[in-house]
Amino acid sequence: MAKSIFNEINKSSLKVLDIFAGCGGLSLGFQNAGFEIVAAFDNWKAAINVYQKNFNHPMINCDLSQVNGDYTLLSQIPEIDVIIGGPPCQDFSSAGNRNEDLGRGSLSIVFAEIVRVISPQWFVMENVDRFPKSRKYLECRKILKSANYGLTEKILDASLCGVPQKRKRFFCIGELGGKDEGLLFYLESNLSKKSLTIREYTGDILGIEYYYRHPRSYKRRAIFSIDEPSPTIRGVNRPIPKNYQLHSGDACPVTSSLRPLTTIERSYIQTFPYDFIFEGSKTDLEQMIGNAVPVKLAEYVAKALLKYIHHKYKDEFFSKSLSLPL
Repeated sequence: MAKSIFNEINKSSLKVLDIFAGCGGLSLGFQNAGFEIVAAFDNWKAAINVYQKNFNHPMINCDLSQVNGDYTLLSQIPEIDVIIGGPPCQDFSSAGNRNEDLGRGSLSIVFAEIVRVISPQWFVMENVDRFPKSRKYLECRKILKSANYGLTEKILDASLCGVPQKRKRFFCIGELGGKDEGLLFYLESNLSKKSLTIREYTGDILGIEYYYRHPRSYKRRAIFSIDEPSPTIRGVNRPIPKNYQLHSGDACPVTSSLRPLTTIERSYIQTFPYDFIFEGSKTDLEQMIGNAVPVKLAEYVAKALLKYIHHKYKDEFFSKSLSLPL
């Protein structure tokens, strides 16, 4: 059945496969930049339901960690130019326990193996900023280099890429037969000089000046202004404790009107469009929104890749034309 679905895929632009797609932040960013998402994979039903309400291409429910190297289903998808994905990152996150041996870190190895087997011309892997220091990434890198990929590795601050949020994420972009750091100029050349604030992005749509964001530790501030970028949107969203003690860095005192951002408001900070459909339990939605790649960050990376591709092939055509006999 999967084969018949994939035969219906339009063949008009650079084709993208999104694995570990979640609710679709990476997919939407690449789609907005002009790529064609032909299919996506995930195995969390709640995220799959949201994804399917917002995209028309196939979303396949499949646990890629359990296929034991048999990627026949993926190989049936025709003409994949780019594989993108953000393997679940809890084992590397500063919010997690940082234990790479719990299993989820192995999904990054699965991503690298899929790239090796499918051999797309390009891939984009996203993860937390701690990931390149992990053992799992060293394994990933070894697999990808042995498959003849040139790697561009860069940690990007989302607040400099059109996202009103201080969220640092690591990107590894690979080109089959390419040079290491070949895309670095394109990733860096359009970075903003200053961080984007919530007010600059949303205007007054939130109807607040300040909000509460539950800290990982009460040694950190918890009250923020919309005239600054948001801290990283996480997968939890808690109310203000009744006994909360004001931190010296808090943007304002605790008042009766102070509140956390709502679930949907948090999706705005992740730069999902206002008409993006989120349906499901509050717990599931908070987690999938917090885990998502911010749409505008994904779009920034996608545009950098597209600009690189256009420039490279334009330059190659131009250099070849110079060598043609008159």
